[in-house]
Amino acid sequence: MELIQENPDLSAYLAADEVIDHHHPLVRETAARLARDAVDSYAYAHLAFDFVRDTIPHSNDSGDPRVTWRASDVLEQGTGICYAKAHALTALLRAEDIPTALCYQRLRHDAGAGHCVHGLVAVRFHGAWHRQDPRGNKPGVDARFSLNGEQLAFLPDREEGELDHPVLYTAPHPAVLAALKAAPDRSYLWETLPAELA
Repeated sequence: MELIQENPDLSAYLAADEVIDHHHPLVRETAARLARDAVDSYAYAHLAFDFVRDTIPHSNDSGDPRVTWRASDVLEQGTGICYAKAHALTALLRAEDIPTALCYQRLRHDAGAGHCVHGLVAVRFHGAWHRQDPRGNKPGVDARFSLNGEQLAFLPDREEGELDHPVLYTAPHPAVLAALKAAPDRSYLWETLPAELA
């Protein structure tokens, strides 16, 4: 699949905003701590991915009712669904000047009916974008950091109406952010996840 940059200017994939708040002290502190053990940008990206994937539980897997959406809040509260975890990883990577995009898949909803949008990231290395999924592993899900072929949590089943969205966004998609901000708790959010990206 060919990935399409929303913005041709790579610096846009380093920007901070209210969600990807990589100038926040907690984001900077976490990035600096991870960077101490990294010999280069690739090693740092791998460490940051593993950190978000493994130390911040996916709130639906853990049963945590809290809804987080701002990167610093995800790190502070230690919880989030796929979108929130993608926001946290994006902030940590951009904090170390690694161009990072937000991207999405359309998958069957875990609730059993319809579809929902799933969030992940893409990192820029060696002149190309590489998608990564920090969602968190569980039985049947084994996502890994890789620049040599994708190792994502989910592979869309086209016969089920699932698909990969090719656009690489500089900021969270408005439908995703609206759902996160409107949700009083994770149970409500689970029922109101966007099914499509307009």
